This record gives sequence, C-alpha cells and structure tokens, in this order.
Amino acid sequence: MSDATFTFKIASQPEEFEQIHQLNYQTFVEEIPQHPTNTEKRRIDKFHAENQYCICLVGQQLVGMLAVRGQRPFSLDEKVPNLDSWLPANQQLCEIRLLSILPAYRKSNLFTGLLLFAAQQCIRAGYTMAVISGTLRQTRLYQHIGFVPFSEPVGTKDALYQPMYLTLAAVQPLLTKLHGDATRTISFLPGPVEISPAVMQALAAPAISHRSAAYQHLLADTQARLQVLTGARGVQILVGSGTLANDVVAAQLHRLSQKGLLLCNGEFGERLVEHARRMGLDYVLHAQPWGQPFDLAAIEQQLENKAEIGWLWCVHCETSTGMLNDLAALQALCKRHDLKLALDCISSLGVAEVDLSDVFLASGVSNKGMAAIAGLSLVFYNARVTSDPQLPRYLDLGYYQTKDSVPFTQPSNLLAALHQALQELNLPQRLIDIARQRAWLLAALASIGLHNFVAEAHAASAIITLRLPENLSARQLGRAMEQQGLLLSYNSEYLLARNLLQICLMGHLTDESCQRLAQSMLAHLSGTSHSNPLSHAN
Repeated sequence: MSDATFTFKIASQPEEFEQIHQLNYQTFVEEIPQHPTNTEKRRIDKFHAENQYCICLVGQQLVGMLAVRGQRPFSLDEKVPNLDSWLPANQQLCEIRLLSILPAYRKSNLFTGLLLFAAQQCIRAGYTMAVISGTLRQTRLYQHIGFVPFSEPVGTKDALYQPMYLTLAAVQPLLTKLHGDATRTISFLPGPVEISPAVMQALAAPAISHRSAAYQHLLADTQARLQVLTGARGVQILVGSGTLANDVVAAQLHRLSQKGLLLCNGEFGERLVEHARRMGLDYVLHAQPWGQPFDLAAIEQQLENKAEIGWLWCVHCETSTGMLNDLAALQALCKRHDLKLALDCISSLGVAEVDLSDVFLASGVSNKGMAAIAGLSLVFYNARVTSDPQLPRYLDLGYYQTKDSVPFTQPSNLLAALHQALQELNLPQRLIDIARQRAWLLAALASIGLHNFVAEAHAASAIITLRLPENLSARQLGRAMEQQGLLLSYNSEYLLARNLLQICLMGHLTDESCQRLAQSMLAHLSGTSHSNPLSHAN
C-alpha cells in the first residue's frame, strides 16, 4: 500500500470512534482472543474516556490505530510487578496500547508511521517516555524505532507481548529526519509568534546593565529604527505589555483636559473604553458591531454636534476580529476637525503600513508583528512631552525624557531581541509574503466552506478570523490543531463566546508551515487524505 494515501491524525469524529470500537473488536476479540465475543461486534476499551487515539485513515476508512494514555495505573502495571523498577528514573510516562492495523496494510509502512506519529504527539503533550506491550513477532521492528525490551513477555499462550519502553528524546532525531518541519510546533497565534534564530540568539546573549554606555547606544539605535518604521518623531520603550502602553497614552490624554471621542468595534476597542474610564477621561463613544467598519458619516455628525471634542482614540488593527480600521480616513477626519489622534497599533506594527507622522500618540509592543519577545511596550509621540508630577512615575511619559539614562530597570536581552528583529524587518517584502500566505489559506478554507469574519476590504492581512458553524467548536478544532503541533488563537474568552478561531501570520512563518496548517485543517474537517490543496501556488 502507498504511504501517499495515509492520513495520520487524532481521532475526533463520531464515525472515527465507531470504527475504532469495531477495529478493537476485530483485532482483540476475533483475531487475538483476549476478550469475549458479542453480537454487536464492537468493543469499547475500558479506558476509552481517557484514551487519545492516534489513527490512520485511507479516505474515511480507519486502517490503523493505537491509544495513548497518561493516567496510572497502566495496563502494564497489572502485568509487570513493580513496573517502575524496570524503567529509567524521573520520566513523565505514558502508555501506548491497542495497536491495531488492518491485515491488508500490515506489509506497508503504516506500522512505523503510526508509531512515529504517536511519539510526536507524546512529545508535544510533555511525555518523556512511553511504555508498550508489543507483539513478539514485531520486536525487532520496535527496537529499530528505539524501543527497549524489558522484563519477561506477558499475556497468555495465545497472545504473548514483550514489555518495552521508548525514551521519546531518542526518537526525536528520527522524526526530524523523516518529517522535518512537521515535527515542530508552529505558532499561528497573535503572540507569542514565530521568531527568527537570530532574535533567539540576541535574547540569549549575556545581559548588560541598563546604565551602561552599550545599552544607551542599543536603546538609541532601536528608537531610531522605530521612528524610521513609523514616521513618529519620538518613541519611548517601557518594560511591560500593551496594556501599560495604553495606560500611558490614557494618562497623556488626561493631561489635555478635553473631552474626547472613543471609537470601538471589537474587544480591544472595548478595552480602550476601560482604560479611559479608569483614568477618568471625559469622552463620548461611537460603537459599531464587532467586525464592522466605523461609520465615518455618523462620526462626522457626532463631531459637529459636540464641538468641544479635542481628541479621538481608537484601535488601528482590532485583533479580536482582524479588522484593519482605515488610518488614512481617520487622519483626514481628525485634520478636518482639529483633533489629536491617538491609536492602539499593537497588532499592526510590522505587518501593515503604519504612518504615525500625523498621530498624537500611539501604542505598540515588541512581540506580535514586530516578531521579537513579549515584555516591552512602545509609546510613540509627535508633540513635545513634559513630565507631570501628578502622574505615577511609571506612567509619566515625559519622565522618561527628563533623565540622562533609562529611569527604570530594563532587561537588555529583550531590547537586544527587538533591535535584532528591527534589523531583519523588510516591511515591503514581509507584506508581500503575508499576502501570499493569506491567499493560500483563504482559498483552502473556502474549499470547505470557511470564510473570513471580516470583509476583505477591511481585513488585516496578518489575521484570518473564522466564525465557525454551530456544529463545529472552535475549542475542539483549536485543540485538534494543537495536537498536530499547530497553535491557533481560540482560547480567549471573547473568542470562545463567539465561536471564533484565528490564524495569525505575524511571525516568521514559511510557506511550508502555512501549507501544513491548511492540509491539517482540511484533513481534520473533511476526513480526506493529505492531498495538497496549495500545490498550484507559486
């Protein structure tokens, strides 16, 4: 049988579990008489609720399976007295059971492929060693993969098995050799994102003092690169998340002593409202449904009726939906009404054109589209900023400018990683790469009826948001992809509440990684083999 027809996956569909019960009966009742017969010709394993089934499909037919389970006692605990005495110490153990392959496929590479796929899943789950009772006739093949026999054979005269263990670290080189990138966990999250080896190397460099001349030079060059990227006249780098950066922006808006207009069309717009409320800002709100663009005509009307409004604050890229709000239109509106524009650019920096030359204040972070390590927040500004003793020192943007050196401790490793990411950033080429990868993924998803939540005219290139049908759970699909080593965004409360699943292209992702994701999703949702839906792309 050709391996090209095989699909290895974690069982997730009702019809797959039904075939598992039937194959379990066929193998361990009819072929190997370990259990009594029944008229239904199906056997549900006693540990079924705790098992994770690694299966192989040809089309929608189950042709091979095994179960992985991490809860003690194992079935081997019942067969081998004092099991742990036979095993290397200090291991995170799991047990592999119920290995079964249809007779027509036993002379193929399915056996090896299924065991290696299971080993890959065990590694991702955090296990360091697997134990198994392997059929005696396949002991040499088990040993070729890396299994180590121990103890005497167990079972009955008609069904003898050899206890073995596999140190999962020992099989990793073989997995990498055979499958390459397919053995690695890949992040399609909005953060943490895939980062380059050079950024990781910069992160691992020996730390230097934030008071040193070397750090001051590194900081100044990083700031200069950020200013070139955005057109902003100034930027301060703070230790913290994007929430800190937005608190600093809110503090500066408070100093204006003017009423403002807040725009909201998603979760992070709602968070800006929370920032404003906590800072005691005086504001009016323009809200649109999630995933809908701002109604500029309605905003114009709102501004004409409230001439005292002096600033406008909104999110540029609304991470919760993948909406890219129209920056040029907002800048033009603010010019017409003489408003100071403040922006949350946390999810647009590095993955979209972001011109901050006419923006009063803007927030960003070192991770997400910047493709460095989380932990640094960025505040951009174009007006002169002075220190305000009424503000908490950490939120006082002007305080950072009044000091000859960095006023608070900063980790040089995070700054070095950001600096390296900026050196690598070729924004025009990156936008081309993201657009290409996005097109591949959208085409593959459309073939099974899944479409972007936001209209393409208003969509951010680096975020694909899928609103799944009621019969398809974002949580379940996200977990299924995690088991394939593909990390998607679904686990935030606001996504789960709306059954949204997100694919983010913010990090250093290869075309092969995107193809792997598309193929895995298609195989999981359609039950077909791993054909390449993107093979036509150039």
